Amino acid sequence: MVSNVGLLYVGAVLFINSLLLLGRIDGKSAAVFNIFIGLLQVFTPIYLIINADGDLLTILSASGIFLFGFTYLYVGLTNWFNLKTDGLGWYCLWVAVLALGFSFVNFYYFSDIKFGIIWIFWSYLWLLFFLLLGLGKPIDNYVGKVTLVQSWITATIPAFLSLAGLWEQISIIVASIIALIAVVYFIYLYFSTGTREQLKKSREIA
Repeated sequence: MVSNVGLLYVGAVLFINSLLLLGRIDGKSAAVFNIFIGLLQVFTPIYLIINADGDLLTILSASGIFLFGFTYLYVGLTNWFNLKTDGLGWYCLWVAVLALGFSFVNFYYFSDIKFGIIWIFWSYLWLLFFLLLGLGKPIDNYVGKVTLVQSWITATIPAFLSLAGLWEQISIIVASIIALIAVVYFIYLYFSTGTREQLKKSREIA
């Protein structure tokens, strides 16, 4: 239940960061909220691990929350102090790889197909942040729109449904259809926003 409260606010901070990427809000304004949620997502897993009573799978699950906490603290401090983003970007690549591991854990150990899919989506999002912040690819608009969608379908809605006791009623088929629609939309965005051409030009310049 505690982790679901944290996940709800992950949706909020992703929503804020999507607006930041789309140029709708100021960097320092977004930084404040990122720091708030980053701290929440650091203290939450500490609480869960202390109360895990040595259960390794519970500790493993809680440890994934740190990935979010440190990401948002890093984003918040980078924006507040106007730091270069390359360190943050490479951290996002490391997290993107680990997120695939957490996806496997959800599929294999927890038999949680829905969150296994969600972790894949998060891995893709962190990969995009690596391309944007670590390698400086000009894909702000694309990443902003992907982040906006993910703020709802991977965090806000699942967390709210979980807190309301309704998440288990969502079938794997429904979750898979929503995921497929999102993938199709991301592919559409990739071509319609000129992202492919932007990446090609950035490679030629490099």
